[in-house]
Amino acid sequence: MTATAIFALIVAYLMGSFPSAVWIGKFFYGVDVREFGSGNAGATNTFRVLGKKPGLIVLGLDILKGWIAVTMAAFVSEAPVGTSQYVDLQIVLGVACVVGHIFPVFAGFRGGKGIATLFGVILAAHPLACLMSLGVFLIVFIAFNYVSLGSICAGVAFPVIVITMFGDRVVPSMVIFSVMVAILIMITHQKNIERLLRRQESKMKLIRRKEDDSASAAN
Repeated sequence: MTATAIFALIVAYLMGSFPSAVWIGKFFYGVDVREFGSGNAGATNTFRVLGKKPGLIVLGLDILKGWIAVTMAAFVSEAPVGTSQYVDLQIVLGVACVVGHIFPVFAGFRGGKGIATLFGVILAAHPLACLMSLGVFLIVFIAFNYVSLGSICAGVAFPVIVITMFGDRVVPSMVIFSVMVAILIMITHQKNIERLLRRQESKMKLIRRKEDDSASAAN
C-alpha cells in the first residue's frame, strides 16, 4: 500500500469518526443522544430522541461520509477502476470509515452501529446490490415497523444478492466483504435481536397516519 493510500485510510477513519449525532444533539439541543433511547450515536436513535429533522440530517451525513470514503479510491488508487486492487482499496477505505463511526476518536470511542455509514459504503462500492438491499429494508420496515429488523434482513440479503445476481461480475474480495457486512450487522444488532425475540423492541413508523397523530395529541 502506497503512502497516499495509507493517508487516505487515516482520513477515512477520521471521517467516520465525525459524530454527527453527538455533535448535532449537543450543539443544537443540549442533549447527548447516547444518554437516551438505545444509547447509540446513530440516525435511528437521533430520530427517537430529537425528532425527524435532526434525524434526517444525521442520516444524510452518516451516509455521505461512507460514500466519500469509498469514492476516495478514485483519487488515490494506481489500479484501474473495477480491478481487484481497486475494489480492495474501496473496501479497506469503507471499513475504516465504518470502524471510525463505531469507535469515533472524536466522541470517546462511543459511536453508533454504523448502518447508515455502511449503506454509504455499499452505495459507492456496489450501487445496484445496495439499492436492492434497500428495497428489502423498506419492505420489512414498512411491514413490521422495526428499523432493526429491516436492517438485519437487508444485511443478510446483501451477500445473497451479490453472490446470486452479480457473482460472475464481482471480484472475490467483494463477495467476502458482502458476507462480512451480514456478520457485522448481526453482531451489532445482537441486543436488538434479543428484544425482538422478547417482543420488546421499539417500533418506528415510516408513514404516520392521521389517526395516529390524533391519538398522540389526545394523550
